[in-house]
Amino acid sequence: MSTVTTTPLVQGGGALQAQGMALLSALHAAAQALRLYPLENATVQKALDELNLVASRIAEREDGIELRLVGDFVFLNDARLRLDLSNYVTFSFLTNALTRHGIGAITVDKGVTRDEWAPFLSLLLREDAGDGNAFRRFQERLEASPVRHIHVEEEKGAAALPHDDDEAREAAKRTYAQSVQVAREVLTDIRLGKAVNVRRVKRAVQAIVDQVLTNQNSIVGMTVLRNYDEYTFTHSVNVCIFSVVLGQKLGLSKVQLYELGLSALFHDIGKMRIDPAIIGKPTALTDEEAAQVREHPTEGLLALFSTHGLGDVPYRAMLVAYEHHMRVDLSGYPRNRRPRRPTLFTRIVSIADAFDAATSKRSYQSMPWTPAEVLREMRDNPALGFDPLLVKAFINVTGVYPIGTLAILDTYELAVVVRPNPDPRRLSQPIVKIIADPMGIPLARPITADLSEIDPATGHYRRTIIKTTDPEKYGINIGDYFV
Repeated sequence: MSTVTTTPLVQGGGALQAQGMALLSALHAAAQALRLYPLENATVQKALDELNLVASRIAEREDGIELRLVGDFVFLNDARLRLDLSNYVTFSFLTNALTRHGIGAITVDKGVTRDEWAPFLSLLLREDAGDGNAFRRFQERLEASPVRHIHVEEEKGAAALPHDDDEAREAAKRTYAQSVQVAREVLTDIRLGKAVNVRRVKRAVQAIVDQVLTNQNSIVGMTVLRNYDEYTFTHSVNVCIFSVVLGQKLGLSKVQLYELGLSALFHDIGKMRIDPAIIGKPTALTDEEAAQVREHPTEGLLALFSTHGLGDVPYRAMLVAYEHHMRVDLSGYPRNRRPRRPTLFTRIVSIADAFDAATSKRSYQSMPWTPAEVLREMRDNPALGFDPLLVKAFINVTGVYPIGTLAILDTYELAVVVRPNPDPRRLSQPIVKIIADPMGIPLARPITADLSEIDPATGHYRRTIIKTTDPEKYGINIGDYFV
């Protein structure tokens, strides 16, 4: 997605302007040919050849394509395309088709093939007669098609809030899965020395920001779906989510949240330059291996400077990659010769990084801490070097018992925390799903309970958490209660 949420002001240079108009003309011509003739017709085939040639050239030169509709204007990447009488029909075709399906932007990745354009345009030409969310129907059809390098983004301001918990959970699952896929591709490309498609990263981060702003509990719930074999990728996405959640609590603007999320997603990029055998080693590291691991912040800074495709990554993202292990008293690494203060983004990402790492099973950590234990340690142990005010803010937003915590209640029922209490005075009384009765027998249907609820007969709370516990001790997969 675009790095900004306001209308770009640039009109675009002559070359990009000409390329943009050629692309719109090719799109319109191919769509009209498909509307009039069968796919195998020579006119259709020629139009598809021309469209793919124009699109591929722009994607290679610009590191991807983004055609965005903003009001009555069309932008190619960040350049506004000029509308006049000669191209009015072309503009009208595109704007009408996008509006009909609730689409705000079309993005095209490098590597797009000729065979992807016909199914995409056929979907675009299709009339949508259904009620409700036209964009969702279009996206589902697109995902079921063979199109892999062309993506769509919902029209700004058109996204409806999820109608119920199931819908919210499905929206969060889609965003989370797509973000992990992007992290996997980008970090793998960096390890292999390939160019990085930054546009896909930007779209993933913007989707996470949108979810945090409209569907926070559901997207935070996805962070418990940890995959041991994909820790590097899920960890990057989880740190992005937790950082954006904390940034929102601190009152950052949407543009700032986007930049923070991008910084968080790239925070461990330097590990892609360290021997994978060392990163995944299940036993204690030697002094030499530990020294190599401590180089990953510096390697991350160099990667963000030198990797092709990452040239427009914000300066603050580079600082986060370099500083996120420094600690506020600079007792961490890399060591500094001069006094400095890690940036606000760095201090936020450091907390998100440590929280997710400590609560995850990793090659050298078979028994992760419970979320509540991690928060308590971060709050009470100043030697860990976190900003105490930010830790307090993080606890305020997650609650004393974060989402995904397995708790034993004073009724001896087992419960999973599914969201914090919306009342800031009730941080220790979250909303839970009771999953097992006092005898430890799993419930066929978990019961949702608000732990701040008072029993009118006694005047006391109906249920209270007496301790948190390790899900593996009971053979429980916490993720089962969030999918």
